[in-house]
Amino acid sequence: MDKDRIAGSAKDFAGRVEDAVGDAAEDAKTRASGRMREATGAVQNLYGQAKDAARNVGDAARDAYENSGDTLRDGSQAVARKVQDNPLGSLLVAGGIGFALALLMTRPPRRPPPRWRYYG
Repeated sequence: MDKDRIAGSAKDFAGRVEDAVGDAAEDAKTRASGRMREATGAVQNLYGQAKDAARNVGDAARDAYENSGDTLRDGSQAVARKVQDNPLGSLLVAGGIGFALALLMTRPPRRPPPRWRYYG
């Protein structure tokens, strides 16, 4: 928990108390000051929450980066096991993927330019 969240919550609470005191004393200046302090506390609390969220995202990204090698290694081992279990099926799948890529990468045949015949 960030210190801005704690300070913001404290200011928010103090602003509510000051607003209630100003309401009881029917003092508009105290009431306005309490509402201002309450708004300041709410903004500071939201700022602290944003900092906490950014810190959590950074931690998650760091964990994902550190564990990416393990994930890649596990995936390659799973593929190797599948190929060892069914080599013919793996060969057919690889050939099909290669054929599809070859079809996608080749250009269509060029058309000869149109011939114009002049009758005249």
